[in-house]
Amino acid sequence: MTESALLKQLIELSVQRVSHADGDVLRSPGRRLRAARLYVRLHPEDQLLLMERAAARQMPAATYVSVLVRAHLRDLAPLPKAELMALKRSVAELGAIGRNLNQLTRLAHHQPGHGGSAMGTFHLDRSGAIWDLTSYARRGPGQRDRLSPAEVALIARTVRHTPEVMVKVTGGGGANTSHGVNAHFDYIGRRGDLEIETDDGERLSGRGVGRHLIHDWDLDLDEDRERPDLFATNRRASPKLVHKLIFSMPAGTPPKKVLAAVRDFAREEFGLQHRYAMVLHTDEPHPHVHVVVKAVSEAGVRLNIHKATLRHWRQEFARHLREHGVEANATERSVRGQSRAPKLDSIFRAAQRGESSHIAARVREVARELKAGLLDGSGAAPLKQTRREVVSGWSAIRDRLLVDGQHQLAEEVRRFVNQMPPPRTEKAWLAQALIELSRQGRSKDRPPVR
Repeated sequence: MTESALLKQLIELSVQRVSHADGDVLRSPGRRLRAARLYVRLHPEDQLLLMERAAARQMPAATYVSVLVRAHLRDLAPLPKAELMALKRSVAELGAIGRNLNQLTRLAHHQPGHGGSAMGTFHLDRSGAIWDLTSYARRGPGQRDRLSPAEVALIARTVRHTPEVMVKVTGGGGANTSHGVNAHFDYIGRRGDLEIETDDGERLSGRGVGRHLIHDWDLDLDEDRERPDLFATNRRASPKLVHKLIFSMPAGTPPKKVLAAVRDFAREEFGLQHRYAMVLHTDEPHPHVHVVVKAVSEAGVRLNIHKATLRHWRQEFARHLREHGVEANATERSVRGQSRAPKLDSIFRAAQRGESSHIAARVREVARELKAGLLDGSGAAPLKQTRREVVSGWSAIRDRLLVDGQHQLAEEVRRFVNQMPPPRTEKAWLAQALIELSRQGRSKDRPPVR
């Protein structure tokens, strides 16, 4: 027997004794030989396979062997981190395919012939406003010269002041990190007290819902993939993991119908593409639904929200509300004669509490300009030009209604245009409010006349 064979038998006997000993613990020697090397002889064919597999993983052969040995000794997953992440993504994609099949099955039951009711869908031009009001009188050659029934219904809703829907993308931090997303889920779920409805139809409540959805949506993987510090070159801030949306209606709207409309909207807009979850809030006078949408679709396409996107979403939300029996409209502010720009959510909420530093600073600025008699009127010219175009468009529609015999609706259009408030900038509105307050104060100070 050679010395190598004898040494091999001694090592095998030692390993067997340690594995069968109860309560014994392997202890590392007090002195570790860092410079010691372990040599292994391989067949030429095995060595070629080792080199190929190590090269495919972009690892040195010795490192690859070390990973395999360590995984075997410690019962670890014998995969490098990159391969493990790829495997997790593959599992997530398989799960997405399963969810898509489930949603297709549910959608099939809503189609005609499967026990559901046929649902007609009418889409107006998405490239412009709700309808091209300002250029209605300039239709191109060959285009129809009559208003469609859908356009007539839209005009009637607008001039009769049908409640307008609100769709808003909330800002602030929290959408770029899994920690922030978890905090947002905790907020909209009222720390586990409210049910969060997912795109799979599940209703989740209690603590830990946010972490569950982050893991289910693979947001932790997306966060690692988009981290700027993983790249050699400097990049801008990490992109959003989710989009935070709010769908709202005025006070008095049935909350359950608002939720049902948002559910239908999300299924049509995001179903089979982007993961999403929603929760209904009724703690304020106006019912509203918070929707969280995964920014990257199951196919890897990022959702970018533009003004045209929000315009289309408002139209579709209003359509779904009407299908549930709720009067709802979605038109541009300028079409309705409104010139005051909406505020950021933080400014709006602070103003409601009377704590808006932005509004307070603007009021002080306007007061100084009024006192000096030099109110800044810049910005009024574009508003007036827009108003002229809007009035011209309404006039063309009124003329068309008269030709079509819609005399009552044409009269309503005339009154609607005449009742529009004058186009004013924010400074002009604040100045008018300050003047009114000043007049009311002077009238209270006057002594009564006998």
